[in-house]
Amino acid sequence: MYEAVHARPDGEATVARHAATAAEYGFDGIVVRNHGDAPAEFDAEEIAETYGIEVVEGVEIRADDPSRASGFVGNHRRSKTVVAVHGGSAAINRFAVEQPAVDVLAHPMAGDGDVNHVLAKAAAENGVRFEFSLRRVLRADGGRRVQAIRGLRKLREIVETYDAPYVVSADPRSHLQLRAPRELVAVGEVLGFDADQIRTGLAEWGRLVDRNRRLASDAFVEPGVYHGSVADDGADGDER
Repeated sequence: MYEAVHARPDGEATVARHAATAAEYGFDGIVVRNHGDAPAEFDAEEIAETYGIEVVEGVEIRADDPSRASGFVGNHRRSKTVVAVHGGSAAINRFAVEQPAVDVLAHPMAGDGDVNHVLAKAAAENGVRFEFSLRRVLRADGGRRVQAIRGLRKLREIVETYDAPYVVSADPRSHLQLRAPRELVAVGEVLGFDADQIRTGLAEWGRLVDRNRRLASDAFVEPGVYHGSVADDGADGDER
């Protein structure tokens, strides 16, 4: 299982501190998902060797309109292992689910964001994962927390109905905001998820990493076609 974190300068903790805490909590890896205008500087191999946990370079693209977001996706796709889009507006949510080059639509229910059957069908068709972000449930209070719970429950119903792909994250900005998988499972169960759904969503980050690295390798020619022998890692045809 993986967690997807914001590290300094986008967050409050270094990549190494996130990795140390995530390893202690039993995660197999972390995806560093800093926004594109606040990249983290780190040596993934050195940190991985020190803490015994995989460290993956990703990005969360933040843009005001789809045309700018499209340019950022193109810029980052070849250099980042995981590409997410910062959701929360109708225009950006729709843009993200229609782009096969996007891996994750981050926190789609935040702000004025919403998800309906049209977006869910597009996400399923294009292999774009909705993020169940537990950030506001864990760290907000009052009306904002109630709104977050309502949004997550709606998103869960739509994802289940249309079999859309998804990931789960506490979306931590600090190592102090990391939560162990068992804690996230407990929170999810309060919201109406079952334990396997939360574990599957945490594991999906790692599956994305494996899939994207395979597609970026020299062995990949086109979906289903490789040079030489490539081990079957359980991919279900969701390749681009």
